[in-house]
This record gives sequence, structure tokens and C-alpha cells, in this order.
Amino acid sequence: MKEYEEVRSHLIAMLEELNVRLAKITNDLRHSDVPLEKDFSEQATQNENNEVMDYLGNSTRTEIEMVKQAIARIDNGQYGICRVCGEPINKKRLIALPYSTMCINCASKAEQ
Repeated sequence: MKEYEEVRSHLIAMLEELNVRLAKITNDLRHSDVPLEKDFSEQATQNENNEVMDYLGNSTRTEIEMVKQAIARIDNGQYGICRVCGEPINKKRLIALPYSTMCINCASKAEQ
């Protein structure tokens, strides 16, 4: 665990940022309770904006969950190990994507 203490701190900071982002998105969506504009084109724009905000909220929730899981893997000594092949994940990959669960080879195969 000592090996990844700095990564853990970084992940916790990411988690805090993501929670702030999600709170802002949620707050923006709550304001969508405002009645729709009478103008059809304005209604379409409002609905489109709400869909984008909803997508961003869902995406942020997913990222929050991945960060929480990465922190848990650090805590239980499984961080940096590919969940598919069991080999170590390259440090450069973990720097770029600190919540990665697969090495680059397994991730590439999974995308195909």
C-alpha cells in the first residue's frame, strides 16, 4: 500500500472534484423544473440541454465509482494488477488512467 500512497491521495482528490462536479450538474438539473418555454425551439433547446446534463451526470457517477474501486484496490493490495490476466499494469498506464483495471493488452482485446 505504501507504494501507491501518492496515487491514493491523487484518487481521493479526483473523487472530491468529481463529487463537486456531480453536485453542480445535479443542481443544474433541478432547475430544469422550470416550466418549458412557450416557443417550440426554446423547448427543444431546454430538453437538449437537460439530456446533455443527464448524460454528464451519469458519466460522472460512473467515474466516481471507478475511482472508489481503485481506492479499494489500493487498500486491499490489488491495485496495479490486471483483472483479466493477473499481470502488473504498466506504471505509465496507471499514471494516465489511475483507475484502470486492465493492462493495455487486455484492454485492447476487450475493445475489439
